[in-house]
Amino acid sequence: MRALLARFLRDDVGATAIEYAIIAGGISIVIVAGVRGIGTSVSGQFTAVNSAFK
Repeated sequence: MRALLARFLRDDVGATAIEYAIIAGGISIVIVAGVRGIGTSVSGQFTAVNSAFK
């Protein structure tokens, strides 16, 4: 039982997976924020073009 616990405490494969998940989450947040900002800008441009045609 002690050997199993010692091996579990030395294993860092799960920690690496968690680190990658945190990095992927951070990148996703940046992408979503960027798309929302660009979407607002594009929406304003479409509104301006639509108003010009009226």
